[in-house]
Amino acid sequence: MTAGPWESGELGMEPMQERKNPYHGGNDPFVCAECGTEVRPLAHGGQRNHCPGCLCSQHVDGPVPGDRAADCGGLMRPVAVERSARKGWVIIHRCERCGALRRNKAATDDPEQPDSFEELLRLAEHGPDRALRRTTWGKGCGRPHR
Repeated sequence: MTAGPWESGELGMEPMQERKNPYHGGNDPFVCAECGTEVRPLAHGGQRNHCPGCLCSQHVDGPVPGDRAADCGGLMRPVAVERSARKGWVIIHRCERCGALRRNKAATDDPEQPDSFEELLRLAEHGPDRALRRTTWGKGCGRPHR
């Protein structure tokens, strides 16, 4: 897969931020708001923040992964994927409510409920959508999206 504009920095993306906060709880099960899948916690720790089936998430984190600082709560749809030498597959989500974009590491290696490789390939095949090309990274939750 060749590097696209979302990987090359052409879109003004900021690098993924590492979790640097005191939040340590939350590898809790949840039900996907989009497809209804019962999502189990990751088997080897960490925090699962998206559905392994449809890859949708909910906008609960602020700028630092795991901080649970966002008040938005909107549905975050997967709009693209990228490959990282360090993190593997990384899903790019856009919030339907406020337009914020976030990166989330895919859990393809979870032994109990791995992320759908078919969905990751579908996203990779389509490339970034048009709205992703016009969006500034790291913004959102302060303006209506539409």
